[in-house]
Amino acid sequence: MSFFSTVVPVIMRQENYSLESIGLLQLVKLPWIFKFLWAPLVDNHTRSGKQIRHWIIFSELFYAFVIVSIGFFNLQTNFTFVVILLVIAFVASATQDIATDIFAIVILKPGERGTGNSMQSSGSFIGSLMGTGVLLLAYYYFGWTNLLFLLAAFVLFAIVPLLFYKPGINIDQPDKHRVKLVDIFLFFNDKKSRKRLLLLLFYYSGIIGILAMLKPYLVDLGYNVKQIGFMSGIIGTSTAALAALGAGYIIKKIGRVTSIYLFSFINLMATLYFVLLSGDVPSILEIYAGICLLWGAYGLSTVIIYTTSMDVVRKNREGTDFTVQIVITHLSGILIAVMSGRIGDKMGYQGLFQLEFLFGIFALFMLYYNYPIKFRKNADRQNTN
Repeated sequence: MSFFSTVVPVIMRQENYSLESIGLLQLVKLPWIFKFLWAPLVDNHTRSGKQIRHWIIFSELFYAFVIVSIGFFNLQTNFTFVVILLVIAFVASATQDIATDIFAIVILKPGERGTGNSMQSSGSFIGSLMGTGVLLLAYYYFGWTNLLFLLAAFVLFAIVPLLFYKPGINIDQPDKHRVKLVDIFLFFNDKKSRKRLLLLLFYYSGIIGILAMLKPYLVDLGYNVKQIGFMSGIIGTSTAALAALGAGYIIKKIGRVTSIYLFSFINLMATLYFVLLSGDVPSILEIYAGICLLWGAYGLSTVIIYTTSMDVVRKNREGTDFTVQIVITHLSGILIAVMSGRIGDKMGYQGLFQLEFLFGIFALFMLYYNYPIKFRKNADRQNTN
């Protein structure tokens, strides 16, 4: 997915595609934004471990099949058709993701979810690193068709462990209540869930805008594409992967509530660092420190949001409730990223970073609104039992 959304545009531009055509490629991300619409369907047909496995395996097989099919078409002569196939492929991928989330929520005990999500998030960052770095290099050696076959092989390899996995616990869900589309909105029917909606909208707000403008900021500081690719794409993503792995250990040691406050404070410190950084021309070491702090904060935040989102799902609506929460964070991130570009044009980088710092403070207020500090010890004890 990372390859198609970030590397293919580079290939297209090198082959003189129009910016309009490259912009159309962003349509392939739509299934991951709208997957909450068919999450109830998956929930209704995952009442047992066998059904969950079938959803994951057949979705991945179909995903691999479509990727192989794309390899037989030429980007230049069949561009529109390739985009359509990519959208279909990502529908299958998003469906697999819903089923996998249900699988994780059902088989992981509450005390294991922090560790599980740290592995999931770290794997996601490593996948992004592979997709934007290794596969771009592979494209020049193997060409379009062979690379697509290689991508399909990666997809098939991912389901091999599941073929040998034998659940040691009963994961059947006997309640046959059917999940409907309206259940997406009923999740926010009570006050506690509506408070969580505000947290999901603003928890990342202090760092997302900086992440969106990081590469343009580095360009304006005089760094070239190769340097930026290494600094942000390799160092930054690797730091996020390591931070995500460490987040699981931290959550297990100090509990969810203390962790979510700690990680939010780290987000705030990352934004403050960039406010100070933008006041002068920073050295390359200062830039690297900022990139590591920013991406590390993002890796930590991802794990805690995923973990706490698992905690609040309703029984037999696991896929629907978890998916809608994560989609809200994605939509919020898109809006803030778009807004950050306009603000950066009007106020400059320092003005943007200062506003992001205010967003980070507001995120702490939203956090307090959801998890009042005076209840922290009791909440931690409940969440780690």
